[in-house]
Amino acid sequence: MTYQEVLQAARTYSGPYCKACPVCNGRACGSTMPGPGAKGSGTVAIRNYEAWQNVCLNMDTICENGPVDTAFTFFGERYDLPVFAGPVGAVKLHYGDKFTDMEYNEILVDACAKAGIAAFTGDGTDPTVFDAASKAIGRNGGKGIPTVKPWDKDTLFAKLDAAKASGAKVFAMDIDAAGLPFLKGLNPPAGSKTVAELREVIEYAGVPFIIKGIMTVKGAKKALEAGAAGIVVSNHGGRVQDGVPSTAAVLPAIADAVKGQMVIMVDGGIRSGVDVCKALALGADACILARPYVTAVYGGGAEGVKVLTDKLKGELQDTMAMCGVHSLKEISRDMIF
Repeated sequence: MTYQEVLQAARTYSGPYCKACPVCNGRACGSTMPGPGAKGSGTVAIRNYEAWQNVCLNMDTICENGPVDTAFTFFGERYDLPVFAGPVGAVKLHYGDKFTDMEYNEILVDACAKAGIAAFTGDGTDPTVFDAASKAIGRNGGKGIPTVKPWDKDTLFAKLDAAKASGAKVFAMDIDAAGLPFLKGLNPPAGSKTVAELREVIEYAGVPFIIKGIMTVKGAKKALEAGAAGIVVSNHGGRVQDGVPSTAAVLPAIADAVKGQMVIMVDGGIRSGVDVCKALALGADACILARPYVTAVYGGGAEGVKVLTDKLKGELQDTMAMCGVHSLKEISRDMIF
């Protein structure tokens, strides 16, 4: 199965909102919610994508001619490349009724592990979704990151207990989900967290904890103060707040502030192995792609996930070779034009 065949098949199942576009750039879905679009004007998802296209890399082929190694170690687990599938919830509502969240996560977690990467899994108003995803991660040796919404403390602790019992080794919280429209006014409640509240959750978890939804140096330092082992630079593709900058624009300053003190990941508009290389050059340790992996699952199931992952790996290898670097640690800011 080719990537083009994956896209073509996805178009027969996705919808009516997601068009499984040749390039997922945020234009066709616009501000559609439900759907993969954004909360307001829909320009943030577009801005994310275009910002990566405006970053240019310097070529350098006067170097040793050797193999390129894309291997990445993440809290003791070795992966084939610094790419993760992103957490997505309510796929039936947003992407089409081919899969429930539990069916989607079951395919995604297992397929990612077999393809040499790992998946962040989503959370939602149905507690069985998070539990099922955590168990899928456990069955794959802990290769996966269950991601919780910023619920009240009792709900969070119960979810963390269940995930740890299932075998999860790393947790995440998409803190910016506090602004998602469908979480407002729910019981149990979800909302913003103070540094002290986050620290209590992270200490209770007792495993590496990642805070997703960081867009400022101040926010990164707060996450570090709370004890987070990592952050994800992410603006939720505009699903939370309209009128914010792209993740590519804010990444360098955040990396300058906390690089080496915590793992830095970036999400939003990254669509190719070339983009992954750009992100690492700007200071990220790894990248997250969410929407492309939804398309991969809808278009080809486990095979679709492998096809997309292999495509990203090949693109990253080619880009690194053309830029004269042979390992991830050699990628640096001076490769950016």
